[in-house]
Amino acid sequence: MRRFFLVCFFICGLCGCASVHNDVLGTSQSQVQMRNYQSRSFDTNDKAMVMRAVISTMQDLGFIIDRADEKLGIVSGTSFSHASKLTVSVRVVNSKQIIVRANAQVGLKALEEPIAYQNFFNALAQSLFLEAHEVE
Repeated sequence: MRRFFLVCFFICGLCGCASVHNDVLGTSQSQVQMRNYQSRSFDTNDKAMVMRAVISTMQDLGFIIDRADEKLGIVSGTSFSHASKLTVSVRVVNSKQIIVRANAQVGLKALEEPIAYQNFFNALAQSLFLEAHEVE
């Protein structure tokens, strides 16, 4: 009898693992594809300047900053006009490069449109250029 319960338990465990769903995070693209257009590297080592540029870019795009932590390198904001959230991480790679990664969400679904991320990074690049050249 004990053996029967062990076999049933084992079979139930296998059945539970058998149906892995590809849309776990609500995306239809592979994580590598998404990471490719969600990330951009910048040739600087000034993390504080990049964080300021990220915050000002998000505000220019209509986001209200919910959280900003320079130590962790994370900025989160909400846009009520577009019902969206944006989280940006800033990570120092080496003494010459910083990688910025943006994750956007509209409602409860991850934003998968590369053009939206391109627009954000274009605005961020302009902001970094102006910040580097001390233009306000």
